[in-house]
Amino acid sequence: MSVSYWMNNKETIKNISCDVLIVGGGIAGLSAAYWLNHEDPNLNIAIVEKNELGEGATGRNAGFITCGSVEHFNRIVTKHGISEAQEIWKFSEDNLELLKEHILNGPDKSLIDFENIGFENKGSFSLASVENEFDELKKSAKIMDQLKIDVEVLNQAEIKKRLHSEGFVGGIKYLGDASVHPLKLLMTIKNKLHSQSHSKIKFYENSEVINIESQDGNKIIRTKKYNFESSIVILATNGYSSLLHSYFIDKIFPTRGQILVTEPLPHLLEGPCYANFVLDYFRQLPTGEMLIGGFRQLQKDSETGYSDQTTDVIQRALEEFLNKHLPFVRNAKITHRWSGIMGFSVDGQPLVGCIPNDPQIYFLGGFTGHGLGLAFHCGKKLVDMMYDRPIPKFLSAKRFQI
Repeated sequence: MSVSYWMNNKETIKNISCDVLIVGGGIAGLSAAYWLNHEDPNLNIAIVEKNELGEGATGRNAGFITCGSVEHFNRIVTKHGISEAQEIWKFSEDNLELLKEHILNGPDKSLIDFENIGFENKGSFSLASVENEFDELKKSAKIMDQLKIDVEVLNQAEIKKRLHSEGFVGGIKYLGDASVHPLKLLMTIKNKLHSQSHSKIKFYENSEVINIESQDGNKIIRTKKYNFESSIVILATNGYSSLLHSYFIDKIFPTRGQILVTEPLPHLLEGPCYANFVLDYFRQLPTGEMLIGGFRQLQKDSETGYSDQTTDVIQRALEEFLNKHLPFVRNAKITHRWSGIMGFSVDGQPLVGCIPNDPQIYFLGGFTGHGLGLAFHCGKKLVDMMYDRPIPKFLSAKRFQI
């Protein structure tokens, strides 16, 4: 954001001091706040969001809480080796377990009303429409079975029976995955923060950060309404990170994702699904609506950057996919179309760290389309790092300094 001389009314700007300033009011920012407050409830924490809480990628994604990363597991093994691939998968499994333990559990340790936040723990499917992808999925399943990761291989007939779909030659199901209403999950985390004893967390919405400066050993974070002074800044800005610091220009790339949703339909889909090498995805909401997103591969150039407009090419492809593969969705009325900006990391894994040569600015981001499946655990590891506890190598931004 830039502010003109005429807009810079210094007389109305309020000065606020805090111990930690978190930039970004989505799942990453509130996760970092949760774990900081869990570590030290006496910290004064300010969360600054340029719009309203969750209005970025958190409130615009598909609501998948899935394990792994942007590629099939066999490719993760090829890229990282089997030991680190297992660690990457376990990290995302733990993310869901941490959400259940700390956010989804009520005072009596029973899970809160699932219907209230649309939470379902039905697993997820990866589907192949061509044989070579099915071969990869079977390789993935074989490796995962050896590692005792719960997975199931399905043939064409089983997919048709359980998903009422056509045009898929086979697939696998990851039994532990989940889905949720992402904004309601975010508000549940916010409510948890408010309910924690001695919580000193304040939210400042509609306050886009203009710049971050150093002054007298502290950081000054300027917005149109407020000047925050803090000893520590956490950037939880994901796809927008390079707008605030040049460090991220070659590490986290803003990438647009597009989605549409239909009117409610009979419940025929067993669980959330990925297709076409994880590029496309669809799920049926607990209330019956069908959601589908993806196809950014059709317009790679235009699907990078900060514009959150939808395009005819991709929206038409989403409709055609539904009509081709899901007969029960044909002719359903489309009620919503939208897009959102994700943060894709250069190597497909998230980044947790601090800016080199500036130990007062920490960050987490680069979730590469898997923010709900990674951010809560990443927030915990960010706090571990801040308190000099070790974090996984695949997660640490220090991997780019080697």
